[in-house]
Amino acid sequence: MQEEHFSDFSQALVDWFKTCGKDYPWRRTTDPWAILVSEIMLQQTTIPTVLGRYEAWMAQFPTPAALAAADEQTALRSWEGLGYYRRVRALRAAAIAIEEQHRGVFPTSEEAIRALPGIGDYTVGALLSFAYNRPAPLVDANVSRVFARVFNDTTPVDSPTGRKRHWQLAARLVHPTNPRAYNSALMELGQTICTTASPTCLLCPVRVFCTATKPESLPVKLPKKEITAIEHFDIWHQTEQGLLMELQPDGKRHEGMYRLPRREPQDVTKLPHLCDQKYTVTRYKVTRHLYRAEAATPHPGEQFIPLEELASTPMASPDRKLVNRFLS
Repeated sequence: MQEEHFSDFSQALVDWFKTCGKDYPWRRTTDPWAILVSEIMLQQTTIPTVLGRYEAWMAQFPTPAALAAADEQTALRSWEGLGYYRRVRALRAAAIAIEEQHRGVFPTSEEAIRALPGIGDYTVGALLSFAYNRPAPLVDANVSRVFARVFNDTTPVDSPTGRKRHWQLAARLVHPTNPRAYNSALMELGQTICTTASPTCLLCPVRVFCTATKPESLPVKLPKKEITAIEHFDIWHQTEQGLLMELQPDGKRHEGMYRLPRREPQDVTKLPHLCDQKYTVTRYKVTRHLYRAEAATPHPGEQFIPLEELASTPMASPDRKLVNRFLS
């Protein structure tokens, strides 16, 4: 696409979005807190999953003050099922910063927004455009895919060169007077039409600008990291005191949350086998073997959680599934 067509491209997307844009709860508001929550939830989580949780979560924490006043355990428990728990910690840290540094009022300047904990380039662009309708670039996987095809660009989109190029393009292409609709349209185009496997080019509102010769072969990405298979050997030890669980220490992936205690393989060889559980975490394929222990000496960091408190105890989804399955 030639530079003289940039404004026509942007306007075509805005016009398409006005008639074809999908209705989501976070698109019905310009409240920057509500938009920040939606953007953090949507990171590495599908739209259907977020749709099932967003409004209830916002009812629980409608303002930065509400989340800032909650303790970390409550915040973690509220995020169960969404995964990547660092996100809710960062969101809570941002809420605390808004309360302490901005008297509870969400900042409006780019500098102040960027200074909030856990806020990167994409989130800054989302807040400026969606909450304040200011021309600001944003690039996610959908936007990169659209740009790679429109400009027939074979540079790996996840390389430093590719990322830099797409952020530069995003800044040049953003609609000057309606960035809210334009950025929403750009992402939705990648979600619904310019999709990964089978782009429906005949329905694309900007197909006249696209220079891709083989759109299904784009975008190009760097080689994927190899998936590593790992095994865990865990125990289920339930007594009158409750269920033995291990608090994850600072620095661990699920810090502040509880998991079923882990043991060495030789420690469980004579125990009754309850089940095997398989799940994937980033580049790890996990197989968890669970055994029933009639007696167990708690290790450091382990404690009995009373059964009536387990529902409010934060734990990752794999542990929650096992607790719900075997709790008696």
